[in-house]
Amino acid sequence: MTTPNAHLITHPLVQHKLTLMRRKDASTNSFRRLLNELASLMAYEVTRDIPTSEIEIETPLEVTRGRVIDGKKLVFVSILRAGTGILDGMLSVVPGARVGHIGLYRDPKTLTAVEYYFKMPSDMQERDIVVVDPMLATGNSAVAAVERLKELSPKSIKFVCLLTCPEGLKTMYEAHPDVPVYTAAIDRQLNEHGYILPGLGDAGDRIFGTK
Repeated sequence: MTTPNAHLITHPLVQHKLTLMRRKDASTNSFRRLLNELASLMAYEVTRDIPTSEIEIETPLEVTRGRVIDGKKLVFVSILRAGTGILDGMLSVVPGARVGHIGLYRDPKTLTAVEYYFKMPSDMQERDIVVVDPMLATGNSAVAAVERLKELSPKSIKFVCLLTCPEGLKTMYEAHPDVPVYTAAIDRQLNEHGYILPGLGDAGDRIFGTK
């Protein structure tokens, strides 16, 4: 099952790197490197419709005009801690982007999101937001993050993840049907602990080597 706001990125390089990341014997170093590379590839798709403006430049031969983006109007918002892994890859493509952080943890009993940190650039009303988090599982953290960001009235919000599942997409769509979700895979289901199956385990632990 999918939802109208879901955008599946099927580029062969994206799928190849995701498959390598799923392997349980992938080292912390290789997992982190692959995530960085995959996030850079996904950034091209996510920023496909980013606004541009025309400027005058001088080539070695003559004066001409070309189009550029204003990276300063784009904000990558990392959901801590695992979102940091995607953030680095995105910034390698759009180094001029601003960065925001939102700290959320999932209550192990209720699986609901609890906020503990929130820091954003100024003038968010003029900016386009791309929220990054490796997993859209239950969807509770993503919904809470987007709700919080909408309080700042940004121009637009997109959500980027490596993996999601029908349950997470449904939760996100019911809460925020106006927010497109870009993902490399829509996996089968959640297990009883709120983990995606077949998934790739806990993304944060695998990025930072904490398990």
